[in-house]
Amino acid sequence: MDAKNILKIAGLNIGIALFNIILFSPGLMNIRFDTSDALGTALGCTAIFLSLSFFIYGNYKLLTQKVSTVRIDEINNYEDCIAALNQSYGKKTFDNNITTIIEQVEHLKKKKKKIFDLLSQKFDVIDEVYEKFKTTIFDVEYVFFANIKSILNKINAFDEEDYERMHNLFAQKKFSTEIITSKMNIYNEYISFVKNAIEDNEEILLKLDALLLEISKFDTLEIGEIDNMKEIKEMDELIRKSRYYR
Repeated sequence: MDAKNILKIAGLNIGIALFNIILFSPGLMNIRFDTSDALGTALGCTAIFLSLSFFIYGNYKLLTQKVSTVRIDEINNYEDCIAALNQSYGKKTFDNNITTIIEQVEHLKKKKKKIFDLLSQKFDVIDEVYEKFKTTIFDVEYVFFANIKSILNKINAFDEEDYERMHNLFAQKKFSTEIITSKMNIYNEYISFVKNAIEDNEEILLKLDALLLEISKFDTLEIGEIDNMKEIKEMDELIRKSRYYR
């Protein structure tokens, strides 16, 4: 059972308990089962019935519900991406990285919307200029998601238990420095890869910011002018490089 489900179950049961405390506490609603108070008795019975119903049904649903998982190769949109990232929490070496990547995904989503909103104000959607920008943005988005898929593959392959064991073995000097150093170099490659891929995605966000600024400066553009824009050239170069990356 994952941590979120445990929190939901705890929240449900605490809520039911607080509900009954409020109803039956002398200092609060002070409902009593008394033959002289038919209304109070009816309310008390109803409250107990509802509490038991919510307790049994709510806990049953939360305990038996299946947690849907997103496979890395099935990531096709922002929601899939964030779901897959949330699934990867649990390795403390990368937990902060995952939080950073989720923030990057949210930023990319917002920047993409801003760019297309601005483009739709300045150009017709069937315009060749609009289509050029659209193609570039979608290609960059593809590279961004490809980076995240690679990051997730590295995180999933990373054996944190063995990584920590190597630290302990080094401290205890149970193996030669050469063996432990070789093993740690392998794990450090995982860590460096994730760090570099995150920086690559941050560079994409930076280039999108620059592109948004440039688009805001123009009311009209020819297709040839777009091809010569510094920001478009940089993005095209980034896309070309990504084909040989990893």
